[in-house]
Amino acid sequence: MLKIDNLHVRVDGKDILKGLTLHIGAGEVHAIMGPNGSGKSTLGHVLAGRPGYTVTAGTVEFLGQDIFALATEERAHLGLFLAYQYPVEIPGVSNMEFLKAAVDTMHEKRGEPALDTVSFMKLARETCKRVDLDQAFLKRGVNEGFSGGEKKRNELLQMMMLQPRLAIMDETDSGLDIDALQVVAAGVNSMRSSDRSFVLVTHYQRLLDYIEPDFVHVLAAGRIAKSGDKSLALELEDKGYAWLEDEVA
Repeated sequence: MLKIDNLHVRVDGKDILKGLTLHIGAGEVHAIMGPNGSGKSTLGHVLAGRPGYTVTAGTVEFLGQDIFALATEERAHLGLFLAYQYPVEIPGVSNMEFLKAAVDTMHEKRGEPALDTVSFMKLARETCKRVDLDQAFLKRGVNEGFSGGEKKRNELLQMMMLQPRLAIMDETDSGLDIDALQVVAAGVNSMRSSDRSFVLVTHYQRLLDYIEPDFVHVLAAGRIAKSGDKSLALELEDKGYAWLEDEVA
C-alpha cells in the first residue's frame, strides 16, 4: 500500500529525514516511535503534502502512484488521511458543513452515490456516539473551543466518516486521559480491515496496550533505527531511546 525508499527531507534548511525506508502492506498496523526531533511528525506531514517540506532524495508510492506527483487533495481522494497532533480550529465552518463537503467529495471520487441529507445526518449522529462526542459538536465550528480530548475525538470522527485506505495518526494519544485513549483505540480497532492500514506515531507504549501493532519501528537520527514486534515497544519503555541513537550515530 505504501512504499517509502531512501526518503530525505529538509525543513527550514535542516535535514530531518535522512534515508528513511518503510514498506506498509494492506491491512497492517505500524507503530512509529522515537524521541523528540527524530522526524516522526515530519514523515506524516510530507506524506500528506504539507507545504514547507523539501524532498531532496528518495521515492514514495501510495497504492502504486508517485505520491509527490499528487496534490494534497488528490492524496486524500486516493484514501490518505492524517490525524493531526495539534488539530487546528476553523471558526465559522461547522463540523456538519465540513464533514458533509468532505464525505460528498470522497463519494464522488470513488464513484459512489452521494448521501442524502437524512442518511448523512443519521451516519454523523451514529458516529458521534461511537467516539463519545456529544452531537451538539456537529453544529459548532470545527474544533472551535474544543478541549484537547474533544479535538482528538473529532479527528477520529472525521476518519470514521471518510473511511480512508491509509490513516496516519500523529500522536493522537498525547494529552488524553485513559478513558479518551480507550475511545480512540476502540475506534481504530473497529476500522481495522484487510484493505485498510494504519501508521501510529507515538512516544509511549501505552497506546499499544489497546491497539495491537503488527510492526513497531524506532525512528532515530532521521531514519528507521530498528524494527520489531510489540515487544520492541516494551523494551523502549524500559530502556529509553538513547541506546538506539548511539547505534545510529
